[in-house]
Amino acid sequence: MATRRPVKKTRPQLVGVIASAADLRFASRMNEPPDLFELRLDCLVDVLDQVEKRLSILSGRRGEPAPIIITARDPREGGIGNLSLRKRRDLLERFLDHAKYIDVELRSARAFKSLLARARKQNVRRILSFHNFESTPSTRSLRAKASLAKTHGADVFKVACRFDSPAQLARLVDFVLEKKAGLPLSAMGIGKLGAASRLLLARCGSALTYGSLQRSLVEGQLPIDLLRSALVH
Repeated sequence: MATRRPVKKTRPQLVGVIASAADLRFASRMNEPPDLFELRLDCLVDVLDQVEKRLSILSGRRGEPAPIIITARDPREGGIGNLSLRKRRDLLERFLDHAKYIDVELRSARAFKSLLARARKQNVRRILSFHNFESTPSTRSLRAKASLAKTHGADVFKVACRFDSPAQLARLVDFVLEKKAGLPLSAMGIGKLGAASRLLLARCGSALTYGSLQRSLVEGQLPIDLLRSALVH
């Protein structure tokens, strides 16, 4: 009787979120950086010159320049500073040449169509994201959003929802485990079960797992070192 080969598990990529000048300084001194850094440009509008200067000294896990995700979050989905669509586009365009990924909300995909097309030409991968800080949509709704993200050319669909009950968390776990989205998923939670959800969803197949470098931006976001010790070692 043939023996089955063990299924090789791939760990999620760890993303350290840079949302302040202090985060930027901390990131540039890390001895063990994450796989990627995310620049929350909506949080960094007052220190953009510092960001540009320090990007060149941010190192990745093997000493090469650190891979970067750029995003300028929509105010309706947790963005800071009530930035207009035009301002957000300007920020993303300014840093596009530094990016490995660009993250745009699914609701903004049509408005940012030309920017996403430019990103594709520059081999910058596209994350289309959906954030609901009030509840967790139905599995049917999540499938529809993932399908729409794929239609808009997403390389990754990212979803962040609020979990205050095991039933809400189970809904997103089922969505990730069913693997019917047709593209990689990055899934996470906020709320009472937010922290637990990030570890669980990472183990269920979430492609990207985000952690704070110093101060968490949202309830449930875990420190990057804790994520590393729980998921990598």
